[in-house]
Amino acid sequence: MKLDTPTIAALAEHLEAAEHQAKDVTKITDDHPDMDWDDAYAIQDAIRQRKESRGQKTVGLKCGLTSHAKMKQMGVSTPVFGFVSDYMAVAEGSDIKTADLIHPKVEAEICVVLKTALRGPGCHVGAVLAAIDFVVPGVEIIDSRYRDFKFDLKSVIADNTSASRFVVGGRSRNVDELDLRTLGVVMEKNGEIVAMAAGAAVMGHPAAAIAALANHLGARGQEIPAGTFIMTGGVTEAISVKPGDSINVRFQDLGTVGMRFI
Repeated sequence: MKLDTPTIAALAEHLEAAEHQAKDVTKITDDHPDMDWDDAYAIQDAIRQRKESRGQKTVGLKCGLTSHAKMKQMGVSTPVFGFVSDYMAVAEGSDIKTADLIHPKVEAEICVVLKTALRGPGCHVGAVLAAIDFVVPGVEIIDSRYRDFKFDLKSVIADNTSASRFVVGGRSRNVDELDLRTLGVVMEKNGEIVAMAAGAAVMGHPAAAIAALANHLGARGQEIPAGTFIMTGGVTEAISVKPGDSINVRFQDLGTVGMRFI
């Protein structure tokens, strides 16, 4: 690690303040170009500790940068990881206030809940599929705190991978009733189709993203506990939204997830 503890704490406060005030900031590597990956996750961990110290509960984990094309573009071989808190959860069909956000975008995600714990290293797709309790459809509203959505990978990890809001809807299904790799997703914005994809867009198989998460945590001496809710990463591209927009996402065999932005 390159940053000392006071600097990590100050950057966590800085980024969380940007979230709470819905005010953008420049990417933190501008001022700290030597920070490393451990620094980035340490800042994210400090943000999580700040939230939990105020009584906000961590209710799930999330994977990001799960597209092979995006990983190649960013010059990395593994996705990034973050968390979601209870206040980020929005009921299906609800209104979401854009005034509380900076520049929101939405992406469809295949989500799971585990029935058994997962721990790396060496976690693989088969182990993940055996550990899944059920699958649910979701939509993540990402909202980077960085100006004009311009950031590098270390900055976005520190910013909790742009976590902002999430909606879970549709219906749950047992994983053995589905083929997550070929599961189709169609996103509509104001009644028009704006994105289509299948589960294979997530690292070839959504379970591969979860395996990568387990291996990432295993390298830090941690595991994914049983009962954990996990968002496996964007199946579709991220679509910008503004007041007045309505989003509806249809998931093959999993129903629909919808919301409005006001």
